[in-house]
Amino acid sequence: MYIVLEGIDGAGKSTQIKLLKEWLENNGLNVETIVEPTDMEVGKLIRQLLTRSDAESDSMQKTLGLLFAADRMMLMDKIERLENESTVVISDRSFYSSLAYQSPQEWIKEINKYAKIPDLVLLLDLDVKKSVQRCDGTDEFENEEFLTGVKQNYLDLAKSNDNIKIIDANNGPNKVSSDIKKAVAPLFDICKDCIA
Repeated sequence: MYIVLEGIDGAGKSTQIKLLKEWLENNGLNVETIVEPTDMEVGKLIRQLLTRSDAESDSMQKTLGLLFAADRMMLMDKIERLENESTVVISDRSFYSSLAYQSPQEWIKEINKYAKIPDLVLLLDLDVKKSVQRCDGTDEFENEEFLTGVKQNYLDLAKSNDNIKIIDANNGPNKVSSDIKKAVAPLFDICKDCIA
């Protein structure tokens, strides 16, 4: 099983991935977490480029799109191997992030056409003002105008992809965690009514 948590910056993906991993392990499942961009060479380069003042330029956006796709492809063999070992893979982001954050979408889809489609995507839907408050401001893209567009892109993706479930991330972390567990439980025959 390949489960992905998506959402705008500050939505709480890291916290919820940790809680979901612990809960699945407590239910007897093998779990491994991954993150995009990775800590490999291409992922490190992406993180450096995202802090540049020209990160929003058209040419830099295309460069970042290609780098994200390349970094992602390096994960595909690992995900497949883990799934073959009956391990649940939980990822912080996937190609849906590229579709939400980058453009043009048709080109982004084309360069990511070999990326594995997640079995379940949990979209942590957070108010943009809360997102900006939670961010540290070191990223050129952590502003209300940009993130409003990204949020709308995510919601549009949810409308056209059955594997995307929207989770209200404006609630406290415990409520968000409970909502995530209720969405995930049926995939593993875990009692949904037993979730606090």
